[in-house]
Amino acid sequence: MMKRKSNNFKSGLAITAICLVSLSACKKEKAEVFSDNDTSSSIENAVVEAAYNDVANIADQAYSGIISTYRASGDEGALSACATVSFDTLSTAKIFTVDFGTVNCLGGDGNYRRGKIIIAFTGAYRDSGSSHSITFDGYYVNDNNIGGTKTVTNLGRNVAGYLTYSVSINGTITWDSQTFAGGGTSTYTANRTREWIVGEYTSNNWFDDVYLISGTSSGTTRTGSSYTANTVSPLKKYINFRYITDGTLAFTPSGKYTRYINFGYSNGAKDNLAQVTIAGYTFVVQLK
Repeated sequence: MMKRKSNNFKSGLAITAICLVSLSACKKEKAEVFSDNDTSSSIENAVVEAAYNDVANIADQAYSGIISTYRASGDEGALSACATVSFDTLSTAKIFTVDFGTVNCLGGDGNYRRGKIIIAFTGAYRDSGSSHSITFDGYYVNDNNIGGTKTVTNLGRNVAGYLTYSVSINGTITWDSQTFAGGGTSTYTANRTREWIVGEYTSNNWFDDVYLISGTSSGTTRTGSSYTANTVSPLKKYINFRYITDGTLAFTPSGKYTRYINFGYSNGAKDNLAQVTIAGYTFVVQLK
């Protein structure tokens, strides 16, 4: 009888040990996740995505030459009274320049800009096969310096009938030290597809334009960490609003868990909020 009791006791110890090991492993896993809960790189990437997405929209508006609409107070276009457009059609490569001046200019989309966007083009933005190569001269968005090159090529209409564009970006971003503590410079390389789903046929009213963006990107954060990213579902961008409003991006910093950034978790509302999920744990973040 005593022997059986001893065996039961030993079994109990074994079960207790297993439970303790399992609990310890569970606690360790949670600790690892909570030690990897930094969402700052996710916020940084969202700012980069939005800044480079807007450039092609501004180029489209400026090419059309009808910017008086964007000078009116309260208008929702990206261009405003302090943005001027100049064309050089005599050179072999046709070039036009959007100049926001040397001091911050508030656009109708809520972004402050200064500096120049320079666009070399082979045809109108809406023409199948046309391409735009975009560079920058002292260009800032909300005091973040945007550099590098962006090339946009019109691929014609997709099976749904929407105009579609291929986008390649090789960029650099120098961050405002007041908004992003310590500042720093990051790199950004992307291959994207843009689908123009709303606003194509209202050519004089760009404020109603809406795009879906999908594809992959990679680069380094302002603190020097490398990352990769891909769209899980297309990102939705209204031309008249500062932030991405829908879609999910999978963002993976080197050596860390993938961050799933859901821009439309609040039913696609136009706000500056996103939900970041890391290893099953969720955080609501405010985009800058």
